Amino acid sequence: MSISVIPEAFQDLFSDKRAFAHLATVMADGSPQVTPVWFAYDGEYIIVNSAVGRVKDRNMKRDGRVALSIQDPDNPYRYIQVRGNVVDITTQGADDSIDQLAFKYLGKERYPGRRASETRVIYRIKPLTFTTMG
Repeated sequence: MSISVIPEAFQDLFSDKRAFAHLATVMADGSPQVTPVWFAYDGEYIIVNSAVGRVKDRNMKRDGRVALSIQDPDNPYRYIQVRGNVVDITTQGADDSIDQLAFKYLGKERYPGRRASETRVIYRIKPLTFTTMG
């Protein structure tokens, strides 16, 4: 059963836990592409950070339909699926955003994988439906 709000029992996956999301995007030929990603949630949008030119970057710029599966790191049988649309793509604040995600996921003040040659990008995803298990 799909619902349009995050159930209270699954809010922890968006706030307290260091849960990874598996982000599904659509390739140019219509086939799916999935990547594990760090994410944040600001109460309205799911925020994903990547670099210009990566496969998911190209896919989300071309087709904003996405799905995310967020699994509880403490219970692999508990997860939430989110379907939504990318509603904003920006480089503004993207370096700070990846540093915030590095702190959440690694406990590091700065993202250690930073490459001088890449441009970071923020994607704001508007969740439309949620499906839960566990």
